[in-house]
Amino acid sequence: MATANYSLVTEFILIGLTDQPELQLPLFLLFLSIYVVTVVGNLGMIILIRFSSHLHTPMYYFLCSLSFIDLCQSTILTPKMLMNFVSEKNTISYPECITQLYFFIIFVISECQMLAVMAYDRYVAICHPLLYSLTMTYQMCLGLISGVYALGVVGATIHTGCLLRVVFCKENAINHYFCDILPLLKLSCSDTYMNEVLNLAFSSFNVLFPTLIIICSYVFIIASILKIKSTEGGSKAFRTCSSHIVAVGVFFGSGSFMYLQPSTVSSMDQEKVSAVFYTIIVPMVNPLIYSLRNKDVKIALNKFIEGTFQ
Repeated sequence: MATANYSLVTEFILIGLTDQPELQLPLFLLFLSIYVVTVVGNLGMIILIRFSSHLHTPMYYFLCSLSFIDLCQSTILTPKMLMNFVSEKNTISYPECITQLYFFIIFVISECQMLAVMAYDRYVAICHPLLYSLTMTYQMCLGLISGVYALGVVGATIHTGCLLRVVFCKENAINHYFCDILPLLKLSCSDTYMNEVLNLAFSSFNVLFPTLIIICSYVFIIASILKIKSTEGGSKAFRTCSSHIVAVGVFFGSGSFMYLQPSTVSSMDQEKVSAVFYTIIVPMVNPLIYSLRNKDVKIALNKFIEGTFQ
């Protein structure tokens, strides 16, 4: 049992995005810039929503939670990747690798489910506006957000628990820029069939279930928008959803490409490019496409800046 729980490999080598030396510095500067924008954008949204009383509504509670998820997910992965761009030996210890994977799974599952919760919130707001304040109460919002994180913790615990039973012998070079399930399983010298089945089952649930909720929500939303006689009213309703649709497409599209195809078909180089989108690009652009285009957020930002510098 001890052999099953403790890997013979004590550290892994992260291959990273590229092994070409001339690209290391440009990529370091690029991803450092992306990370700074990600931290400033998401942390700024959290602070703005926290201290702007007129943003204390369900939609912005969910936006605040999404910003927290994006901030944490980016911080788990990007600093280590930046270090590897400027280090001669790109290693990560076995405990650090498992820890990184555990928290990555928590927040990637949480983001999937949070996008579904946000779609449901828009459905209630547009299709049942008179019941919105009665349906989306503070207790309801807290319950939905807690449920999102609970699903993330449960999924991560099961995934990581099963991975601890996998034995790694001599192969220790992970063809990725962070510790992810599929690249790790390819290094195993023990049977990983159950891990692959579990990964496919959980990935399917965490992609297909939120996608189903999002699709159903938007079918009803579009039907309601088409019934609105006022062109201005219909445009305003659509604008509240357009940013969410764009972010959902990028996040679920790149995630599905990586996790919902058989390992024999997938290319690791393609998977790394896909992973960059949903682990690094999406956390950076979410504050922009969700919030900075929003009139209420712009007003709150102007008031916050005026109050700070007066």
